[in-house]
Amino acid sequence: MITAIVLIQANTDSLPETAQAIADIEGVTEVYSCAGDVDLIAVVRVAAHEDLAALVPGRISKVPGVLDTDTHIAFRSYSRRDTEAAFAIGLDNDA
Repeated sequence: MITAIVLIQANTDSLPETAQAIADIEGVTEVYSCAGDVDLIAVVRVAAHEDLAALVPGRISKVPGVLDTDTHIAFRSYSRRDTEAAFAIGLDNDA
């Protein structure tokens, strides 16, 4: 599974509608509105790089209100949840 973070510049007049339209696209797992240099951040999870290549320019960039995108592919996750899950593999709680 390929995870990518897509930074999105959007028209602020239609930010909620733009964010919801992006969230409704298959492969987009989360969309956040935020303060700072970008208006929206989308988390995308797809099976192959070809899917990502079709999703960002072919779907996300064409949503009304999207002005620009900047995509970052994640190599590895370092979240606490992922670390705890890795160490829990094979553990039997009944022991």
